[in-house]
This record gives sequence, structure tokens and C-alpha cells, in this order.
Amino acid sequence: MKRRDFLQAAAVGAVALGAAEAIAGEKYFPSKVDPKLFDAINRVKDPANKTPLEKKHAPVIKAPEVVKAGEPFAVEVSVGEMLHDMGPAHWIEWIELNIGNEPAGRVDFQPKGYLRPRATFLVVLGQEFLAAGKATLVANERCNLHGYWEASLDIKVS
Repeated sequence: MKRRDFLQAAAVGAVALGAAEAIAGEKYFPSKVDPKLFDAINRVKDPANKTPLEKKHAPVIKAPEVVKAGEPFAVEVSVGEMLHDMGPAHWIEWIELNIGNEPAGRVDFQPKGYLRPRATFLVVLGQEFLAAGKATLVANERCNLHGYWEASLDIKVS
């Protein structure tokens, strides 16, 4: 085979492969991504009037209103009021919980079905929270198509 023939065949093959990948990408990732959702941390703007995107993606934190310092309690974090479905084209990558700015735990998910992204963390707040009388729980999650989302909840510490 001559060099020119080889280069032409390689170029045609590369174009064909690129077209095939683009078609496959449309098949497996049919949803268009809004790049603005990846520019910053997304939060619910108006809790009384949540958008459908906020209802499906903003973390929801369930924890006791009052906890005792040094005693364990459960914190459940779910993704959205309507739980976010998981599939190969659209999934939650992880959920994490922070106490203020300190990490408390993280759960990673796979892009497969059969899951509803929810995590329960067992938390113990130390005596250092007694002075302020409260602690702020901060939940974060990342959706592969809709970016990074955050919610927070203040709880009383006695």
C-alpha cells in the first residue's frame, strides 16, 4: 500500500469513528447539558416556589431539631424532594455531609439503575458546639448533567 493511500484510508477511518462516537453519544447521553449549572454552587433560590430542577436536585437534609453534645444521631441526605432517578445517562455522582466546613462523610454512586440516591450518616457533635448552641449541617451533591448542589440546616446543640 502506498503512503498516500494509507493516509487517505486513515483519515476516512478517523472521520467515520468520530461520527460513530457522536451518534453513540447522542444515544447514551440524550439530555443537553446547561453549562451554566457548572459555573457555581446551585442552591434553591426561593424555597416557597422551587423550580422542577431544584425539586429534583437540591439536597434535602433530615435531622433532629435538637441534639445533645456527645450523643450520636442520624442525618439523612436525599437528592431532591422527588428522588432523583439513576441511569447511564443521568446520575448523582456523590453525596457528602459537612458540619460547617468540616467533612463528616461522603457516599459515591455508580451510574447504574436501581438506586435512589440517599445516604444516612451517624454524627456526633462535640462539646465545642455548646458555646454557639447550634451546628450547621451542609449537604452537597453532584449530578453529572446538572452540576453541584448545596443545602444547609441549622440544628440546636444542648
